[in-house]
Amino acid sequence: MWNRIDSRINSALNRIRKAFRGGLIRVNSTGGVQTIQGKGLAGESLQDVELFQHYGFTSNPLKGTMAIVVPVNGKTSHSIVIATEHASYRMKNLKSGEVAIYTDEGSYIVLKRGKIIEVNCDDYIVNAKNKYQVNTVSYDVTASDKANFETPLLKGTNEVADGNSTLNKVREIYDDHDHNHGGDAGITDVPNQQM
Repeated sequence: MWNRIDSRINSALNRIRKAFRGGLIRVNSTGGVQTIQGKGLAGESLQDVELFQHYGFTSNPLKGTMAIVVPVNGKTSHSIVIATEHASYRMKNLKSGEVAIYTDEGSYIVLKRGKIIEVNCDDYIVNAKNKYQVNTVSYDVTASDKANFETPLLKGTNEVADGNSTLNKVREIYDDHDHNHGGDAGITDVPNQQM
């Protein structure tokens, strides 16, 4: 008798769909929750499956991204995606405890061991409405082409000012100045080394 009961329980449990792996074909990111179209590894079609992500983090996964699909109440027709992974682009060889944000184009931010943050990109843009502050012991900037600064204290391109004068005005005064030594010594020529 117990064997028949166990058999019926196992039969009922086998009809409940368990979590499975799938692949994404398309992502719709226009709604409040992203939805995906995809295929399960058994070939079943996945339509309008909700893609859940952690608060504060979002991504639009590429076609071919692998996914873990959980059928809510065991029903494939009401599934959700709880995790995604794309082996071709995932950053490899991170040290234990390191965290990375990355794209398929090679841009990344890595929170590295030793309290180091490394950023790699083509353009780095910061939009700070009220304030941008850097507090550090050492600050190095290397610009191989040009550096442009525009604020009330830095007037125009590469122009440094302190509210009274500009670096270019100081340079002009220096380059044109001479010394009146009085008497037979006369007036010296302007400096032979220009500033």
